[in-house]
This record gives sequence, structure tokens and C-alpha cells, in this order.
Amino acid sequence: MARPCSIAEALTVIGEKYSLLVLREVFLGVRRFEAMARNIGAPRDILAARLKRLVEAGILEKVPYSERPPRYEYRPTKAGLDLQPVLHMLRQWGDRHLVDRPAMVVEHRCGAVLEAVVTCAHCGEPVEAGSCTARVEAPGWSLAGPTA
Repeated sequence: MARPCSIAEALTVIGEKYSLLVLREVFLGVRRFEAMARNIGAPRDILAARLKRLVEAGILEKVPYSERPPRYEYRPTKAGLDLQPVLHMLRQWGDRHLVDRPAMVVEHRCGAVLEAVVTCAHCGEPVEAGSCTARVEAPGWSLAGPTA
């Protein structure tokens, strides 16, 4: 039996490469299938499957923009918008550890290049390695694993 975990649950929905790249495109304002297919480089059948899954999961909504022929664009829901900081953090991590030069920078509305930081909502301090302690809430589990 695997450890109960919200990270594992989230990965069942967004843990596939093309799902995250769809979200990247949507957050950049690219909302139509043809443009996504061009920008992502995914096979069309896989892209269609990922879009369907993201809609079914309530992360994107499919909105018609043409009746003849029927055409749709994909817009983020509240749940989808909640993923935007996650993508900022992934991009920032990749910029720091995987590439010599970022392919893109993101500017905050204040005009500065975005440096995303996770902070504690209670005290406002940055969340850093060693600043948090996990407490297991799942019955039958400890930090080390199953207790039964």
C-alpha cells in the first residue's frame, strides 16, 4: 500500500509532461488547439487526450469560439489558476539548475523580473529547507511509513 499523499493525487492529474506544457501555454494566453499543438510539439492525439483530462479534472474549461465549424478554446478554472505559482516555481527551478540561460523571463506587474518565493501565510517568512516539520494525519501512517 502506498503512502496517502496529495502530491501523488496531484500527479495523477498534472504529472505528465504534456499536461504541464498545456498549462504553460494557457497561462501564456495560448488557448486554441492548433496553436498549442504547434508550441508544445505533442502528437495531436496525445494533446487531445491531455486537454480532455484537464477539462474532466476541472482544471480547464472548454469554451466554444466558433459554431461552424465547432471550435473551442481552453480557459483555466479557479483550480487551474491555483496551479500558476507551481509552474512559476518549476520554471524557476529549471532556470537555476538545468539551463545555461532562461528561455523566458516573467515580469511581475511591479516591473521586476519575478522571483517566486513560497512564504508562510501566517508569519510571512519564506519557506526554506529545514524550516518546516511534517505531521502525518493519515491513520495508520507515520513519517517512516505504515504503522500497522
